[in-house]
Amino acid sequence: MFENLTPGAALPSLNALRAFEAMARTGSATLAGAELNVTHSAVSRQVKALEAQMGVRLFEGPRHALALTRAGRDLLPGLTAAFDGLAAAVARARSEGQDLHVAVNASLSVKWLIPRLADFGRRHPEVRVHLVELAPHAVSHRGADVVLRLLDPERIETLKAERIIANAVGPVIAPSLAGDDPRAAVLTAPRLTARTHVTGWKDWAELSGRRSTATSERPVAHLHFVLDAALAGWGAAVLPWALAAEAVQDGRLLAPFGFHADGGAVSAIPGAGEPSRARRAFVRWLVDQGQAVAPAPRPEPPH
Repeated sequence: MFENLTPGAALPSLNALRAFEAMARTGSATLAGAELNVTHSAVSRQVKALEAQMGVRLFEGPRHALALTRAGRDLLPGLTAAFDGLAAAVARARSEGQDLHVAVNASLSVKWLIPRLADFGRRHPEVRVHLVELAPHAVSHRGADVVLRLLDPERIETLKAERIIANAVGPVIAPSLAGDDPRAAVLTAPRLTARTHVTGWKDWAELSGRRSTATSERPVAHLHFVLDAALAGWGAAVLPWALAAEAVQDGRLLAPFGFHADGGAVSAIPGAGEPSRARRAFVRWLVDQGQAVAPAPRPEPPH
């Protein structure tokens, strides 16, 4: 039965194939490492080992702008389909699909999703939700039934994602830092920025036509750190409405310029394979939760 198999026909290492597929799909060794829970250097070593074993180059170009070679482009679709098939098969075997794996950015998870999950648990006690952190710029995660993140309009269409909360951005500031002129305070207070989303102030400036005149910037790791720092009065911040809504509504933060819609949305990206009952229930629940979020305050006209 196996007489035609030779040592040279052996498949490469599964770990090496996974590393290549994740790096090629995400476009980055760093994002691939975050998905696989290894370092980016470990991903790079596995890819180099795979190239050596196969005797072909899979990536080409400078390290900061690697592109797939023809061999890499030929290899990727088959591997992606194979690993998606494995993930779907494992999901089907798990308690008839009642385990649900959700990949979500840290800030959205901490400040929006987790505080609401008890409600989903009461409505669907048969579903076990497993949360995994999504890398900052990733739009997929191996084995995830649903990926939840903020997307721009183009990617919502491309990824066939379900819109959950329409996005709008605006600057916020704590009352303790706002003084008698919150507008002036927002523009002159130290700018809080997230290293995972460095374009917040620039994006708002393009939408609003206004620019901060602050002379100092205070970077922190994530948007939920930015939100907490703004609440503590450490500076002003530009935030998406989904994260800032509750603090603005209850007066813990002021939004003197309102929020500008940017066409994007917090969205649910479907995972691979046919949707399970658990996934369908979770996405329906997300839509309901999104509809319960109050609309963002309209932008204030210039005085």
